[in-house]
Amino acid sequence: MKIYIGNMSYDMTEDDLRQAFESFGEVVSVNIITDRDSGRPKGFGFVEMGSKEEATAAIEALNGQDMKGRQVNVNEARPRNTDNRRGGGRGGYNNRY
Repeated sequence: MKIYIGNMSYDMTEDDLRQAFESFGEVVSVNIITDRDSGRPKGFGFVEMGSKEEATAAIEALNGQDMKGRQVNVNEARPRNTDNRRGGGRGGYNNRY
C-alpha cells in the first residue's frame, strides 16, 4: 500500500523516510518528490509498504509526528488523476471578451 507524507522538512532524505517506516514492516519503495527544474525537494513524498496492515500501523503511528522539525501529514496515497484535465481556467476556449 502506498502512503503519502506531506509537510516534510526539505532536509529529509529517502534514507530518513525508510528508517522511520521500517519499524512498521517491509518498505518496498521510497520516493521524495523534487522540482524538475531546480532538483530541490517539494516537501512531500511517498512510501510503499509491503502490506495494508503495515501501512495502516505506520499511518496511525506517524501522522502528526515531528520529523526533522516539521509535523508531518501521513495518510493513504490517493490514485493519480489520469484523465489529463488540469482543472481551473474558464473552459477550453481562449475567449478574451
